[in-house]
Amino acid sequence: MDIQKLDFIFPFVVFGYGLIVLLVLNNPRLVKLAENRLPSEVWARFRTKRILAYVCFFVGGLWSLQNIWFS
Repeated sequence: MDIQKLDFIFPFVVFGYGLIVLLVLNNPRLVKLAENRLPSEVWARFRTKRILAYVCFFVGGLWSLQNIWFS
């Protein structure tokens, strides 16, 4: 894989991470399921990733749009 291909794909990976984490953290069913099944320390650590998920979602989305626009 050359650097240009990796440079094109990476923003979509960043956007996808943000999207998946935000979907999990904002879905009441999944939150309830995680609170019941995960240990409290693990769930608390996962919830702290909310800010990172928002940053990845918006920056990755804008970066992906830029890559699509200029390619």
